[in-house]
Amino acid sequence: MNLPVGDWRQRWRTILDRTCRVATSSGLQELLNSLTVPVAPRTLAFVNAHAMNLLTTSTDFYHAIRSSDVLLRDGSGMATLFRMISQSAGLNLNGTDLIPKIIAQFDGKTIALLGSRNPYLRNAAAVISQQLAPHSRLVTAHGFLEVEGYLSLVVQSRPNLIVLGMGMPKQERVAVVLRAALPFPCLIVCGGAIIDFVGAKTPRAPPLIRQIGLEWLYRLALEPRRLFSRYVIGNPRFLLRALKFVLATSKEA
Repeated sequence: MNLPVGDWRQRWRTILDRTCRVATSSGLQELLNSLTVPVAPRTLAFVNAHAMNLLTTSTDFYHAIRSSDVLLRDGSGMATLFRMISQSAGLNLNGTDLIPKIIAQFDGKTIALLGSRNPYLRNAAAVISQQLAPHSRLVTAHGFLEVEGYLSLVVQSRPNLIVLGMGMPKQERVAVVLRAALPFPCLIVCGGAIIDFVGAKTPRAPPLIRQIGLEWLYRLALEPRRLFSRYVIGNPRFLLRALKFVLATSKEA
């Protein structure tokens, strides 16, 4: 569903206001501890430049990500946007680094990995079983089922943690359906390419490249055809919208 021109700025305001930013390592540990003990189905999503571009034109995606119980800032593009509006960006809580920590917090509990495909899904499950959560029972399914298939699987297996690795916007929409339907407490994480990273399909950038915020460029070099639209077209589009957003905000102040 398309959005009338101009209304995207209100969507950006809403998402920025809802984005949780964590300033310290102790604050990060507090967040991890709180995520480990959900009292109801809860969703965790990440907002990056790609997400901000998507929600300008997709009403369904906007409502899905807005409804997340916890929304975290991911990537250098969002850090730039927060600085442009004179707000602290906090730590870069990207899913590739944070989700393995979340999985480790759930060691000993049932974990569902839903996304990607074999052999990468199988590889990721092996890494989790051997390193991150060796005491957990794992449930897996590839990322190309209809939402009813995932719902049936998780109702039967009752996982404490559900990691969705289907990419935007599918995983956010699946998360909304699961949270509304599940009758038991769990954490539902929108994980993007996390299964592919853990399953060794997609290598991480060297630490220095990550530290200077250019992992996106490294990924683009590895998968230029798949990521061309997201980065080569999407990043300049995001920055142009960010400038328009800041100018509009300053006029309203």
